[in-house]
Amino acid sequence: MNKVIAVIPARYNSTRFPGKMMEMLGNRTIITTTNQNVLETGLFDEVFVATDSELIFDEISKNGGKAVMTGEHETGSDRIAEAVQNIDCDIVINVQGDEPFLKKDPLKQLIDVFYKDDKKEISLASLKIQLKESDEIRNPNNVKVITDNNGFALYFSRSVIPFQRELSYDVKYYKHIGVYAFRKEALIKFSSLEMTPLEISEKLEQLRYLENGMKIKMVETDFVGIGIDTPEDLEKAKKLI
Repeated sequence: MNKVIAVIPARYNSTRFPGKMMEMLGNRTIITTTNQNVLETGLFDEVFVATDSELIFDEISKNGGKAVMTGEHETGSDRIAEAVQNIDCDIVINVQGDEPFLKKDPLKQLIDVFYKDDKKEISLASLKIQLKESDEIRNPNNVKVITDNNGFALYFSRSVIPFQRELSYDVKYYKHIGVYAFRKEALIKFSSLEMTPLEISEKLEQLRYLENGMKIKMVETDFVGIGIDTPEDLEKAKKLI
């Protein structure tokens, strides 16, 4: 494995919280905070923001970061695929622009997955964390994931999965944290595939990989960040700062 890069997809017109990337978090915007935190991990040969917004492009550039303009895309993976298609790299880490508090350790865990993958059968890796509060489990904004015995994703859903029919069994629920590590070739392949039925239904791009038989390795973490999906999330993030 030669080159590992990080790309932060950032679109301005978010469905649930338009313009959120340019909202202030302390004395910096959300997107600048995320970009700076990723750079400071020291894990990557290159870090840049991929966006369709001139506002976000200018924001990153004026703060000394690297940004690339892309076309409009339905998913972050499609945006990143366009951004990296001509870049010489092996592994691409996708850090969501609205996850400003991501730490070094879980990112390193994702990179390590590929060092251990001698057969090169893993297309991408991602993070999960256990959910314990019933309100959090039922919240459709928290995407749940179930895996097989080897930690490979079986399904992602906004619904509660698995369904607990046997009440005497202590079911564990896991939230998917939207940070991905891709093999570059898997990412490029993804972008050439049509959107799939389950992906369209749940509005979850990772289902396109599963529906096309690609393997997603899930890594459990105890990292508790704040994904900023709503104005209420932004207030939580400001309190954390």
